[in-house]
Amino acid sequence: MMEEKVVRDEELNDALFTELLIRGDVKEFRDEFLSHHPYDQASFYEKANSETRQLLYQYLSPKEMADIFEAIELDDDEYEDLFDEMDARYASDLLSYMYTDDAVDVLNELNKEQVASYLTIMDKESAQQIKDLLHYEEYTAGSIMTTEFVAIPKNSTVRSAMNILRNAAPNAETIYYVFVIDDDKKLSGIVTLRDLILAEEDTLISSIMNERVVSVSVSEDQEEVARMIKDYDFLALPVVDFQQHLLGIITVDDIIDVLEEEASDDYSKLAAVSDMDTFDKGPLTAAKKRLPWLLLLTFLGMLTANLMGMFEATLDQVALLAVFIPLIAGMAGNSGTQALAVAVRGIATGDIEEQSKMKLLFREAGTGLITGVVCGVVVVGLVYFWKGELLIGMLVGTAVMSSIFVATLAGSFIPLLIHRMKIDPAVASGPFITTLNDIISILIYLGLATTFLSRL
Repeated sequence: MMEEKVVRDEELNDALFTELLIRGDVKEFRDEFLSHHPYDQASFYEKANSETRQLLYQYLSPKEMADIFEAIELDDDEYEDLFDEMDARYASDLLSYMYTDDAVDVLNELNKEQVASYLTIMDKESAQQIKDLLHYEEYTAGSIMTTEFVAIPKNSTVRSAMNILRNAAPNAETIYYVFVIDDDKKLSGIVTLRDLILAEEDTLISSIMNERVVSVSVSEDQEEVARMIKDYDFLALPVVDFQQHLLGIITVDDIIDVLEEEASDDYSKLAAVSDMDTFDKGPLTAAKKRLPWLLLLTFLGMLTANLMGMFEATLDQVALLAVFIPLIAGMAGNSGTQALAVAVRGIATGDIEEQSKMKLLFREAGTGLITGVVCGVVVVGLVYFWKGELLIGMLVGTAVMSSIFVATLAGSFIPLLIHRMKIDPAVASGPFITTLNDIISILIYLGLATTFLSRL
């Protein structure tokens, strides 16, 4: 009910904004539009057509539009088209008003000609801050940090620190953490806004700061940064170079974006899709992303079919065996995918350390054995009561038990092996594990059937 009300309110707001834009009532539009949260403004901007957006560029300043772009959620390939329709000076000013890390994220999605043009027009200070971040490798701490933070000298007093804070606050991304640096601009400690408020004005910062600062290297992978912020419950994390010079900070809102990006990336790999499809993509674009994986899986499927052809004589003599192939392959695939999900999640969250990998393998082996035995016994009973064939039931049950055990072990071992090889374990995706387990289960099942063919 609440969700329906939110949707209705959003639709009413959009209708009002559109009406005021078309009417050309600049003052009333600005008063109404700017009274709403930037998320609501961004939502309207995303749904607007080109003509409506042109009116927005006329009615809103680059600074006001920058607030919208801070809250906007677009696909990577949409930024280039949006900036193409803006005046170059307007776009350049917009980027200069954004927090540096967010501006860099946008510029990384634009073509080189656009980037060069905007940086040339932009004021030198903003352009230099953006250039400093652009050269960092993508998906590292340096690429997602912001340089808008508050730093105070170690030998200052609380009074002078508060003055620095007041002057820096309008442009700082967060003021709840204030970082302390020495004369060489090396990170020495941290004080919170609470510490400053409670301390006497003449107190030295060095006497109230916390010297045990958790920081991250500028080259650290963004996934590790996200894990640290999650583990320590930080609002922001300082970024330093190899000499401990303070370069920037990473805030929790940036990490939320990282977590969403990494989760989407891992999920798309688990589904054997190169990039996560979005609903606004055409069928041709979606097909191009999915076809390479599907073609590769087709060749693996042909290998499965070829294996079955090797046991053609066995299937000809006991045709009933063919009925249970989907059952065995399906159960092996499902158990392997379950183990895969546990292993990939453990690696992604950092719960699986070097010493606990063997523990995971032993646990999954035990799990596979228990589930295999239970499912095998159930299958023996079902086949016997359905077909009255005890020997075939025992054969199918043994194959189910063995396949589930091997598939569970493979589902946990393969991502660990791939991770050991410094490759993203998510590429050991569900379809690959399923296809591999199809091959293994068919080999086990038909191999057992051929071995005991004379008794069937």
